[in-house]
Amino acid sequence: MVLSWEQVVIDARDPRALGYWWARALDWSVTLEEDDEFEIRPGSEVTPGLLFVPVADDRVVKNRLHLDFRPDDQAAEVQRLLDLGAVRADVGQSDVSWVVLRDPEGNEFFVLGSRSPDSGN
Repeated sequence: MVLSWEQVVIDARDPRALGYWWARALDWSVTLEEDDEFEIRPGSEVTPGLLFVPVADDRVVKNRLHLDFRPDDQAAEVQRLLDLGAVRADVGQSDVSWVVLRDPEGNEFFVLGSRSPDSGN
């Protein structure tokens, strides 16, 4: 048996608006735009993608799952995301090398520090 990771499903009050925000944030393409599903991917046939689906309730507690991103330049990327509408978040992280942000619907995601050039990653 083989499993392929297809997508991460994100509940949203406004799937279309949140999906477009993430498409801008990641520079991904919209691959599905329906009333009950909005999907973005790095390319039309590239997985995994992010699938946004409607829910009636607001998120009220810290996410149980979050996305981590590793940019080339953490400070520049954090500023770019803040300019797009993300906000800083405190989830009890204290003094760490990553920055916690929230998307426009309050979902936390982490912007990690840049990889060192000699790390091989």
